[in-house]
Amino acid sequence: MPVTNPWLAGPAPRKRLDRERLEERILNLLSSQNMCVIATAGPAGPLATPVRYFPLDFAVMFTAAANSPKMRNLAADPRVSVGVFAPLVGQASSRGAQIFGEARVLSEEDPDFGHYWPAVRWQSDHVERSLPLDEPPSGPLVVIEAQRIVYTEHWLRREGFAPRQFWTRADAA
Repeated sequence: MPVTNPWLAGPAPRKRLDRERLEERILNLLSSQNMCVIATAGPAGPLATPVRYFPLDFAVMFTAAANSPKMRNLAADPRVSVGVFAPLVGQASSRGAQIFGEARVLSEEDPDFGHYWPAVRWQSDHVERSLPLDEPPSGPLVVIEAQRIVYTEHWLRREGFAPRQFWTRADAA
């Protein structure tokens, strides 16, 4: 029987990508997807919520209703895990990232809001909902700056690299 991807057989390589190549692959993934699952913890236990996100370097951000369960959880405990993944066709196409960090909830008055807000592409939502394009949404912006990322890409095996790679923010080490 022919094997489509023989390089997937056997033990996985253990070789690490250099930081620059790993960062390029992570940024490519974050820029080419727009949905993630954010995991929070609250009094009722864990909550995993699919959200549309917007990337800016190694940060992912999203808007949310201030009184949603995920926002209540973030107020109690800002630590989060975020899962971003590309569509899966088979083992060879497996590609995703687990992002770990702390969520910051920014209002328009926050000094950092202006740094992140331009990366939020809210206009398409407004068009879809027949809202005016001269009135940006108001409400909180949730920003998660990655402190640590576990990146998985099985295609890396083809080049002799481990399919699971680990990234840590340089100033967090």
